[in-house]
Amino acid sequence: MTDTTHTQPIPPGQAARQRSPEFRFAAGALRGLRQDLFHDAFAYRPLPPTEPGGRFTRSGSERVKEYGAWAPHAAVVALTGMAVFLAVVSTHGAGLAALLCALLAGAPVLLTLVRPVGAFWVSLAANTVALVLTGGSESPWPPGGFLAHLAVLTVVAARTRPRTAAWMWGLTAVYGFFADGLFGWSGDIGYGSDLGPMLFFSGVALLIVAVRQTLRQARREVSVHQTVTAHERSRRTLLEERTTIARELHDVVAHHMSVVAIQAEAAPYRVENPPPELEKAFATIRENAVAALTELRRVLGVVRAQDYEAPDAPQPTLADLDGLLANVRDAGLDVTRTVTGAVRELPQGVELSAYRIVQEALSNTLRHAPGADARVEIGYVLGGLGLRVLNGAPPAPNLVKPSPGAGHGITGMRERVSMLNGEMTAGPTAEGGYEVTVFLPVPAAAPIEGEA
Repeated sequence: MTDTTHTQPIPPGQAARQRSPEFRFAAGALRGLRQDLFHDAFAYRPLPPTEPGGRFTRSGSERVKEYGAWAPHAAVVALTGMAVFLAVVSTHGAGLAALLCALLAGAPVLLTLVRPVGAFWVSLAANTVALVLTGGSESPWPPGGFLAHLAVLTVVAARTRPRTAAWMWGLTAVYGFFADGLFGWSGDIGYGSDLGPMLFFSGVALLIVAVRQTLRQARREVSVHQTVTAHERSRRTLLEERTTIARELHDVVAHHMSVVAIQAEAAPYRVENPPPELEKAFATIRENAVAALTELRRVLGVVRAQDYEAPDAPQPTLADLDGLLANVRDAGLDVTRTVTGAVRELPQGVELSAYRIVQEALSNTLRHAPGADARVEIGYVLGGLGLRVLNGAPPAPNLVKPSPGAGHGITGMRERVSMLNGEMTAGPTAEGGYEVTVFLPVPAAAPIEGEA
């Protein structure tokens, strides 16, 4: 009996996953090198002006801000001039060789403004040509080429990412060793060669640029996360306020629907020998009212939190403002109330929303302006109810630290006003206080048929 083992071919993707971690690391590094320094190396990428609010455009006149937006370009041009000057001085003449060395030193630095990665390769090639022109007397970088290549490395690193800076530093080291070997390396990097200083100064410059880019990216990500978090917090606050309003209005709506059901059930008994059509109509009204109550309780159960406990006391109205004002006076707030117009009973939803708005406005005064006085104005007008809660400036804003609070008060007030199709304005006053003005429309009751 013979056992035969069949070897299944390994898919290419699975074979790649079975390779050693070292091989995968090396393959990934080579892919990064090709992507950073070879793929579209000479792509056109002009350096944009500095964005408004940057270091050079943050302050000053409009003309200063306009010129400050081009400060990075001016810095690159200044480095180009310095590299050209060193190249001319190091050649000890003004002949064709000096002109070519100056051109070879300045061109790569200027090229970083439009083709940053390509400028790195041009810098290496230009330095090689300059070594040929000067006979390799100073290897592997002449003075002008030294400053030019250092400037190119710094500018390109600032315009790309830290991984590109690491690749450029490594390729610079490899190029330096080969250039020393071709143009008469003395055998000691510390003497007769500027490879050591190049690697040291470029390493420090690239490290500073990489750290700065990393910090900038981290701040950018934190800013994005903070924006998203603030948006989500605002959205959650809005939903919480709407849920709170729905809970509070449940009792109001449930009361009215219960009254409708009871009156519909008792109405046929108030009429002697009611027609069957009337009894059927009242029965239908009662069934619809009971069904509406059931659906209302079901919906409220969905939006109610698990730890929510229904209040034992009825929902407050404007008649309960005396108790509210007494409580805030005990907390140290000097508040007065003014009522204008003919006081009348309003719909319970309007009464509840008005009470909550006054309550929240006074709570904001206690939190954000401790020690200030407040005034509550209530106006009964023909088309609705007007509210105005005004507080003065805190007596010593520099000495008294107000409580930050939750920041949900204005949102809750606006939701209540919007629910009732009202209008609301809120903002600081010229005296340093804060004012909340609200108008809640109350439609006139339709006259009952048969009444005068």
